[in-house]
Amino acid sequence: MKTRITELFDIQYPIIQGGMMWVGRAELASAVSNAGGLGMLTALTQPSPEALLEEIARCRSMTDNPFGVNLTILPAIKPPPYAEYAQAIIDGGVKIVETAGRSPEPFMPAFKAAGIKVIHKCTSVRHAIKAEKVGCDAVSVDGFECAGHPGEDDVTNLVLLPAAYAKLTIPMVASGGIGTGSQLAAALALGAEGVNMGSRFVATQEAPVHENMKQAMVEADERQTTLMFRSLNNTCRVYSNPISQEVLSIEAKPGETDFTDLRPLVSGERGRERCIEGGDINDGIWTVGMVMGLIHDIPTCQVLIERMMSEAQATINHRLASMMAV
Repeated sequence: MKTRITELFDIQYPIIQGGMMWVGRAELASAVSNAGGLGMLTALTQPSPEALLEEIARCRSMTDNPFGVNLTILPAIKPPPYAEYAQAIIDGGVKIVETAGRSPEPFMPAFKAAGIKVIHKCTSVRHAIKAEKVGCDAVSVDGFECAGHPGEDDVTNLVLLPAAYAKLTIPMVASGGIGTGSQLAAALALGAEGVNMGSRFVATQEAPVHENMKQAMVEADERQTTLMFRSLNNTCRVYSNPISQEVLSIEAKPGETDFTDLRPLVSGERGRERCIEGGDINDGIWTVGMVMGLIHDIPTCQVLIERMMSEAQATINHRLASMMAV
């Protein structure tokens, strides 16, 4: 399949593995890239810029195909050294960066000088327009169905994608709630030129997460997520379990939510140690999207991508084409 996204990133198929905290490691990124998609390391999963450089080298030893690095830029009381992580990406010779969170504008001159192509993840049309304005090469438009932070507008991809397509000249990919080939075909019809998948790639054999988490995604349906942090205007879609329900109970109390009441429950370290690594899916917070309702197995990345492409082609060339027959 040939789209502006496959040409921009020199990949075989228009399928991108989104950056995911604790999950975007060399094992998964290289497997996606080897299967013809675009794998992504997650910069902040690594404890330091030096460790990111080592992970980039490790990924390069595992694939000859293009891969990228996600750099998510968020406000924090003690922010990570974003500029140093960006420099590590440049020093590592990476030519594709996925940015998310705040605008990548401060880093664009350095990325462009290094010949890096930038795709920015957005949750609204206005943010997509700003990403194009500051020089991003493409955008990933993230609908309300997604895992993690869907923004505060609650617009699903069925509306968000064509709305963004009508305003953009750079290519976009559809992100959020996607895990099948028919959805890839639908995204193309709505104006996207590829898809970005996070949760679906977690439920693959190469993903570095506990098997209990993968199996939970197979067994769950599309209703097994919940939205927390709405009271803080920082909405996050996560797996619905006793911990996330406790968070919602605290948020529902009268008055403003004090984040210090939530911190022990929502700690990223707790989610990583107890859920992602330890396999207790109910003793921490972990992000996952509504696409769980479409996940029924745990294939290799190769099998998943090939199956999606076959299904997309069958949807476009046969099912839809037959409906147009006179």
